[in-house]
Amino acid sequence: MIGEVSATGVRGIHLPAGTEKSVIVVGGGVAGMSAACAIAWSGLKVCLVERRGYLGGRASSYRHPGVDEVIDNCQHVLFGCCTNLIGFYRRIGVEQKIHWTRAMTMIEPGGQRSRLGPSWLPAPMHGLPSLLRAKAFTREDKKALMRAFSAILRINPKDSSTESSTLGAWLRQNGQTEGAINRFWRLVIASALNADLDEIALPYAAKVIRELFLNSAEAGAMGMSTEPLSELYAGAEQFLRERGGEVVLNAAVESAEWDEETSQWTLPTRAGNLVADFLVLAIPFEAMAKLLPQMPPADGAQDLAGKIAHHVHSPICSVHLWFDREITDLEHAVLLDRTIHWMYNKSRLQPDRNEKGSYLEFVVSASHEFAALSREEAIDLAVSELKEFFPAAKEARLEKAALVKEVRATFGVPPGVDEFRPDAQSAPWPHCVLAGDWTATGWPSTMESAARSGHLAAEAVCAALNTPRTFLNPDLKPRGLMRLL
Repeated sequence: MIGEVSATGVRGIHLPAGTEKSVIVVGGGVAGMSAACAIAWSGLKVCLVERRGYLGGRASSYRHPGVDEVIDNCQHVLFGCCTNLIGFYRRIGVEQKIHWTRAMTMIEPGGQRSRLGPSWLPAPMHGLPSLLRAKAFTREDKKALMRAFSAILRINPKDSSTESSTLGAWLRQNGQTEGAINRFWRLVIASALNADLDEIALPYAAKVIRELFLNSAEAGAMGMSTEPLSELYAGAEQFLRERGGEVVLNAAVESAEWDEETSQWTLPTRAGNLVADFLVLAIPFEAMAKLLPQMPPADGAQDLAGKIAHHVHSPICSVHLWFDREITDLEHAVLLDRTIHWMYNKSRLQPDRNEKGSYLEFVVSASHEFAALSREEAIDLAVSELKEFFPAAKEARLEKAALVKEVRATFGVPPGVDEFRPDAQSAPWPHCVLAGDWTATGWPSTMESAARSGHLAAEAVCAALNTPRTFLNPDLKPRGLMRLL
């Protein structure tokens, strides 16, 4: 073995300079792709391995056999504050394929609309005029929301006393009305974090509010891919191949072997044995738990297993509906007071589909009850509620439908979760680092967290090779008055 390997994995490793080193990245999700592309950019030879036949992980698309359409497994969005995800997109040359908007339409049953978006006022007041005009909230709701936003500005993210607080308890302490809770906190914030209000650590909720609604209009802008997600990530495969790397699909990794004499990893797969000097495990926590017993014995493996055991999943369901005519001209909307939460008009967001009628996707976040419904029950419920928001749906003919249940969509962020999020260098094996949205990134379960983890893993690999690089993109700086708060 080269150098001294500590219990945390790569700390203390010193590999000879001037030699071409190879890296295997296991996992073709956002974490793995961002890690692989950053490492390849630094000049190392990279092999990205994915168990499925396409890239993207939980943010992917595939041809659904029931409807013979390419669909995203769930609508994924990014925001202007997602600096590392945007940096990854820029690196692989697909940033122009993201459609951006700064407004959000809220619709009540019956069709009444409220539009939230930024104004000319400086942050954090840029969203105040549209909030005051919003018909979705009563006067008391608006007062409650403004009190809460003001109180969030006083939360110190470094104050350990907030770590044990939940968003639900904090809302009750801060006098939030039923309308504010149901139509904003539960629908917008809890939906974004894909968890119940009483299962969300206050610091994470405060971070989301600051980034999306207070820091700047730029930070809160929402972006959506204009093509199916796996087509978007074809740019990552091209990026790697142009730099001498390779992408191996349909290759599940079920074990890994470390050779002390050659200081190399060997991964048996259906595609043959893969050999490299470094290993990046960029897989979800449940996949990591399954792989752990098949890894070489190491001090610290049991501690890592213990941390993984504390993580839990939250489901996200999406209903895809195709109609014979246009239902709405809106690109997306928040649907109030019903089971379905978000509507995305894929016919408009992905214009290359050339749909003759209308293709809409509806998302239900953090709902175990909806996830338990049968296909027929879920689709019937979505269609029934759709007609309450868009009258045109009453006359339209439903041509086909699909239901996608992503039962392992995200990990929870309850109080104390940070104690169980390992950093990139916590792998207890030599020449091995971790990545994944569940690792210690400071962000909740998002594509941004995944991209950050990939960049942190790439930095750890380069640091171990004595060729330190910086891949982590800094957060957007607050604008306006937020610079002073």
